[in-house]
Amino acid sequence: MDQSIARNGKSYSRFWFIFTLLVGTFTMSISQSSLSTAYPTLMNAFGISASTVQWLTTGFMLVMCVSMPISPWMLNNMSFKTMFIGALGLFDIGSLMIILTPASWGINGFWFMMIGRAMEAFAVGVLFPSYQTVLLEITPKEERGSTMGIAGLVMGSALACGPIVSGIVLKFFSWKSLFILFMLVISAIILMAASGLIQDVMERHETNLDWLSVILLVGLIGIMYVVDQTGKKNPAWGINAGIFIVSLIAVTWFCIRQLHLKHPLLELRVLKTFNYDLAILLTSISYIALIVTTIIFPLYYQGVLKVSPFVSGMALVPGAAFLSILNPLSGKLADKIGFKPTMLVGMFMIIIGWVAGLIVLNHLSLLGMILCAMVIEGGNAFVMMPAVTLGANALPDKLVPHGTAVITTVRQVLGSAGVTISTLILTVATTNALQRGSSAQVASLHGYHLVFIGMIVTELIGLVLAFMLKNTNKEKSTK
Repeated sequence: MDQSIARNGKSYSRFWFIFTLLVGTFTMSISQSSLSTAYPTLMNAFGISASTVQWLTTGFMLVMCVSMPISPWMLNNMSFKTMFIGALGLFDIGSLMIILTPASWGINGFWFMMIGRAMEAFAVGVLFPSYQTVLLEITPKEERGSTMGIAGLVMGSALACGPIVSGIVLKFFSWKSLFILFMLVISAIILMAASGLIQDVMERHETNLDWLSVILLVGLIGIMYVVDQTGKKNPAWGINAGIFIVSLIAVTWFCIRQLHLKHPLLELRVLKTFNYDLAILLTSISYIALIVTTIIFPLYYQGVLKVSPFVSGMALVPGAAFLSILNPLSGKLADKIGFKPTMLVGMFMIIIGWVAGLIVLNHLSLLGMILCAMVIEGGNAFVMMPAVTLGANALPDKLVPHGTAVITTVRQVLGSAGVTISTLILTVATTNALQRGSSAQVASLHGYHLVFIGMIVTELIGLVLAFMLKNTNKEKSTK
């Protein structure tokens, strides 16, 4: 068991440090995608529409976008142990708010629930870049591929396992039991962290927090809100246009401000590195494929194939298992043959999975769709975390926290956009087909066809970007 020395001079176990860090982050991450299987249950409980309930996922992702850029500042100004336990505590408080929300409040209860959901999201958003930065910090460059491959289990497997966990819980208990489960696990991790398994391992460079930059980031939520509103019936175009313009100005102002601050909230100068830029786009495009799979596939299973939430959740198990098996292997492969060949394999797998899914859709085959999801998620293992490692290796060590935060923020923004646009395409295409006189099943299949075509086009762009990577092998990538 490897022993390391923390900043305060105390000895700690690297194994138990990484174990506690990953289990805590894994549990928090599951909550991001776990509610997709519970959508029908929540719609009935609160009396809300599908477009409203999806904000439990989309809103979660957008709040993460605001909190992610704050993580480098927190790492530089706070003890990591304090930061870790504080984030877990905030997540627990948010979960408690959700548990205490009475369904009898209807739509008002749902928005109260969203406040707790936002607290969970803020905590996850702070920890997502941080856990990757900390792992990169305590791992030698020559071992980063393997370590981040294991870390990929947290990101990828958690997203894939979310609907599975919720499907099992909803089979036997109420929807609130999901959040009780999260609270129990997170509370146990808080006790483990407080006992000394988590230590302060990051060097600190104290600066003042630029609150204006934090406020300007809210523009991201405004932009995605307007995108979501465009698919609704009779949207208020004037108000939405105003929100979009103000939000766009805020985001532009944020970017310009970061380039002129001595200590920016988010160091955007890291974007000057070519391979790093490609790494951002590749990890984002693979993430879109993964998150859309975990949300769109269960909707197809329940809406078209008419299976139960339990079966819908269990149908994602093979894909999640395949992803979990391949994640550690992908890191070792990247260390051996280089990042470019590894990511090309992944992009080809993702494209094949979506093309096969497009063909299988009309056959109404649960097994066929499960196999397609497995190929997509398996391909993701060869792209998402290797791209993060490639991006980190392309930067000086002092910029790794900022580089990781930029990657995770952009990935989350594009992932949110992918979910929102996919849901929008599905809703609008299905509604238009129904209005033309198509049956409910034919209309739904038309919507899913367009979503799958959109994903194929997106992943083809990713394949082109993978070919553009500068050819790196183990020696080059570890310089």
